[in-house]
Amino acid sequence: MMKKIISVVLFSALGGALTLGAYKLFIEKPQVVIEKSVEETPQSFNTSFVNGKTASFENTDFTIAAEKTVNSVVHVKNTSVKTVRDPYAEYFYGQGSGAKKYSQVGTGSGVIISSDGYIITNNHVIKNATDIEVTLNNKKVYKAKLIGVDSTNDIALIKVDAKELPYVTFGDSNAVKVGEWVLAVGNPYNLTSTVTAGIISAKGRDLEGNGKITDSFLQTDAAVNPGNSGGALVNTRGELIGINTAISSRTGSFIGYSFAVPSNIAQKVIQDLMEFGNVQKAILGVKGGELNNRVAENLDVDFTEGFYISEVTEGSGAKKAGLLENDIIIKLNNVKISTYADLTGFIRTKRPNDTVMVTFIRDGEEKTANVVLSKNEISVVSSIGLELKNLSEKEMKKLKISNGVKVTAISNKELLYYGVEKGFVIVAINNEEVNSVDDVTEKISAKNKGEVLRIEMLNLKGERERYIFR
Repeated sequence: MMKKIISVVLFSALGGALTLGAYKLFIEKPQVVIEKSVEETPQSFNTSFVNGKTASFENTDFTIAAEKTVNSVVHVKNTSVKTVRDPYAEYFYGQGSGAKKYSQVGTGSGVIISSDGYIITNNHVIKNATDIEVTLNNKKVYKAKLIGVDSTNDIALIKVDAKELPYVTFGDSNAVKVGEWVLAVGNPYNLTSTVTAGIISAKGRDLEGNGKITDSFLQTDAAVNPGNSGGALVNTRGELIGINTAISSRTGSFIGYSFAVPSNIAQKVIQDLMEFGNVQKAILGVKGGELNNRVAENLDVDFTEGFYISEVTEGSGAKKAGLLENDIIIKLNNVKISTYADLTGFIRTKRPNDTVMVTFIRDGEEKTANVVLSKNEISVVSSIGLELKNLSEKEMKKLKISNGVKVTAISNKELLYYGVEKGFVIVAINNEEVNSVDDVTEKISAKNKGEVLRIEMLNLKGERERYIFR
């Protein structure tokens, strides 16, 4: 009996062991333990590192600049009236019968720069206007009078009869840096007091080829549209660093970049207009161009930034200061000169008789010279193929005239064919007297596409001749 009990227990234990083994082997899934390392995620901050220092974009506050500017930017409306004559109607019905008047309205922006009502805007905003109306941000409307214009820099100065107006102070456009935050304030599409933000994308932009205006423009990606012309470009402190002038566009609307006349140029222009009634233009007295790889190789230098001198004008401040052909200008008053636009932009902030410290490279050695800027006496007007020179009082007295500029060279074959010679004197353009080569350049640069130029000259016999340029 005992043997049977032991046998049953043994078989039971064996069966249990076999069953457990089969379960472990074929049925139970192995338990896998994965050891997971958890790393604490650091708090995220929107920062950038510049020269080892942390700068937070979130700390940039545009509200102060906007508050300082928005009430100082005005809406400018200009009305121009044109009279169109119908020669056939006048022939059949008498003089004046075929005359019709048409009015055209244009709009733009302007910036108040003094509490007593001086306003700076673009020349193209008020060009040919017979009536100028200014609307402030508080909806007050004033009639404005034109003080003066500079078509070369596309700047105009107008004034309203008002007092204690909010105004913007000028900043130093030479101190502006690429990447710096800026605001554009203006009236695009008649939407008053519009503020947009962007950065300075580039400096010293030369827009020759995009019109007749060439300048050392500030380029920004702040949105600028039609109606913004003449408006303010300000830094985050609310200082005026530029006058919005042009956009790069195939559609007529903003597509990424816009351009502004630097404040240093604009300020000098309006100071000249207020003090002298015209712009006092100075020259360094050199000709040349930007340093490029080909020129650098010819001059045997290992850099490609600067303005190389190909010719020094006789009697100029540059000549008197000892500048020579093949010198490379790299700084003016310690302001870096990398391009032709840099040089012309800087000189346009100066007047005749101002002294400029010129830093240049000669034979691999850096040198400096103080140059007294002179008045522009000679100008090449390539569009009409003439080189011109100012007349002295002695020359005008001899010719028995009170104004005019002398033709010193002619490259226009058509003018040569019609008998224009060296020594001819331009006395008027479109019935307006010219007193200097700058007058001629400005009147020709202000010519609209399709507009006729009527140039009146004195020939070598003292007889008046008229030439038409289309």
